[in-house]
Amino acid sequence: MLSVIIATRDSERPLVRTLAALVPGATSGLITEVLIADGGSRDDTPAVADIAGCKLLAADEPLGRRLQAAANAARAPWLLFLQPGIVLDTPWIGEMRSFVERPARDFHAAVFRRALPAQSALREAVALFVGAIATRPRPEQGLVIAADFYHRTGGHFEQAADPESDLLRRIGRRRIARLSTRAFRTNT
Repeated sequence: MLSVIIATRDSERPLVRTLAALVPGATSGLITEVLIADGGSRDDTPAVADIAGCKLLAADEPLGRRLQAAANAARAPWLLFLQPGIVLDTPWIGEMRSFVERPARDFHAAVFRRALPAQSALREAVALFVGAIATRPRPEQGLVIAADFYHRTGGHFEQAADPESDLLRRIGRRRIARLSTRAFRTNT
């Protein structure tokens, strides 16, 4: 149902944290495969991918090309792009399953809620409201996207300075659902 794609380069420690948080999704049957689009790591990133049972796609190519190649190799109808070191909050599996299985498709893409530093409930509510209106989705929020929609939009562009942000911009924030599950960046 879901192919997870993670682009790495010397990302051993953050990759371990991200993969560990994905284990419940794999055991529940939500995650079909995890593809690691590695850009020539010199640390133990390839070993981590191998031990975790991920498919390693290693190429010393630009980020956009590596992400596009991984998306082309993915077998599931939905793609989940995550950066190494991003950990999804515990209820992500149920919300993700509901999003990809819903019969009416208002949205073909979604991002997770960006985890903010600890603050009062009122400040968090205001930040979420203002953020939902004023900010563009960011790559560190992850991106879940229907594979066919990804390919129709042209996917990640190799020549873009920041291919992940470029794709989010081209999709447009009005066409991206915001999930309530938070995405945390772990310390590396």
